[in-house]
Amino acid sequence: MAETVWNTDSGEAVYRSRDPVRNLRLRVHLQRITSSNFLQYQPAAQRGKDLIDLATFSPHPAASGHRPDEDEEEEVLIGWQEKLFSQFEVDLYQNEAACQSPLDHQYRLEILKLEDSGGRKNRRIFTYTDSDRYTNLEEHCQRMTTATREVPSFLVERMANVRRRRQDRRGMEGGILKSRIVTWEPSEEFVKNNHVINTPLQTMHIMADLGPYGKLGYKKYEHVLCTLKVDSNGVITVKPDFTGLKGPYRIETEEEKQELWKYTIDNVSSLAQPEEEEREQRVFKDLYGRHKEYLSSLVGTDFEMTAPGALRLFVNGEIVSAQGYEYDNLYVHFFVELPTNWSSPAFQQLSGITQTCATKSVGMDRVAYFSYPFTFEASFLHKDESADALPEWPVLYCEVLSLDFWQRYRVEGYAAVVLPATPGSHTLTVSTWRPMELGTVAELRRFFIGGSLELEDLSYLRIPGNFKGERLSRFGLRTETTGSITFRLHCLQQSRAFMESSSLRKKMRSVLDRLEGFSQQSSIHNVLEAFHRARRRMQEARESLPQDLVSPSGTMVS
Repeated sequence: MAETVWNTDSGEAVYRSRDPVRNLRLRVHLQRITSSNFLQYQPAAQRGKDLIDLATFSPHPAASGHRPDEDEEEEVLIGWQEKLFSQFEVDLYQNEAACQSPLDHQYRLEILKLEDSGGRKNRRIFTYTDSDRYTNLEEHCQRMTTATREVPSFLVERMANVRRRRQDRRGMEGGILKSRIVTWEPSEEFVKNNHVINTPLQTMHIMADLGPYGKLGYKKYEHVLCTLKVDSNGVITVKPDFTGLKGPYRIETEEEKQELWKYTIDNVSSLAQPEEEEREQRVFKDLYGRHKEYLSSLVGTDFEMTAPGALRLFVNGEIVSAQGYEYDNLYVHFFVELPTNWSSPAFQQLSGITQTCATKSVGMDRVAYFSYPFTFEASFLHKDESADALPEWPVLYCEVLSLDFWQRYRVEGYAAVVLPATPGSHTLTVSTWRPMELGTVAELRRFFIGGSLELEDLSYLRIPGNFKGERLSRFGLRTETTGSITFRLHCLQQSRAFMESSSLRKKMRSVLDRLEGFSQQSSIHNVLEAFHRARRRMQEARESLPQDLVSPSGTMVS
């Protein structure tokens, strides 16, 4: 006799199906193995002697002298929410006085019809559907732990009063909010519907009556073989999982005469035919097409587009943190400078100031976390197509200051950063500096009185916009490196050239290439300028030489 490999994994499994759940079919096979007394006490067989026959431990036959095979083994095909009555329900609903609800009377009529047609086909295996009283009690009385004296928590008590099935929650018509955003005195019904998980759910239990032969129909012998739950999203939860290629599950009864049973659960749902699958694909394609049309109708046709040849830049930024500064209670003042050919809407605010933030120790540094968001948009229209025109990219200037208890503020550092020319998410850490004076008096004044040297124009961090000369000298300006600021920038670019014809796209691409390369063009431009100057000097020197020395066709005179 081969040893049975039991399946000890009784946890639940989760599946998702787009097919209607009414097509679900399960095959449940239940079989009695033997009395558990045989498993607990088996006489030791001496070497050379035969083992005791298993038939010795078989239950005694009935008074009729013969025992039905259905008591030993049973196999049933069960559909979703298919009702199979137990012996207890048959005995109960045959008494009309026990019927209290319309469902009880309906079950009574069905049982009478079964009795007229020869009785029910199942014996031990039966089901409790979503409408049965057992399902409500099971959901209300379920335990969260294995403790004998479990104290339910607040959430368990709340969820026990919520029936997670057949909820009909109507949506808001036309997307108009018909209730207040804040409800100051919420009722218990309001809390049930809004503050706890209330996903529509249907439940079904597959049961077995494992009572001794001739004693079917007692509640104490009922055992749960499988529990199925299906929600409105097509998620199917099965506990325990389908048997498949794994071994059968086992049940050991705890009555005086302990019995050992094994059972398997298999999914025998019929596969869809190719014609049905093709029809289903057409239905889904039509559904997705209608949904796309619905979304298009919400967006409308008046989608705002940029002017021809223009580039629109959207920036959602965040001043994340500042670290490495001398004093506490930091705040940042910032603004965005738009170069030539850039513009922004009249309502657009291009400057701002953060809240005052205390610092905290992180490693060896003191860090102030601002998490200050800002947003702006700007448009670029390239009017000058000459080769000498060099487009520039917007620049973000920032000034870090500190404020103490006596309202004394000090400049902690300045920084300027060119906005990223490529769309996407960028995290930038920029070092800062501040002007300083030599000597102890300046530092004492900064400590006791506050205040220090400041830049009158923050654009002096780079090249000021009103500068008209050829060379900008910062000779004599003493500076000190201070801390750093971290920015997080999310950049979005919009242009008609991204969807226009190839010629316009090529034209716009040249502009974008020039814009994207602006962060590197400063050094490249200097190299090219030096090359052009050297080339001009070479040409001038070449023109000043005699022609007979320059011309290769000149003849040598001996």
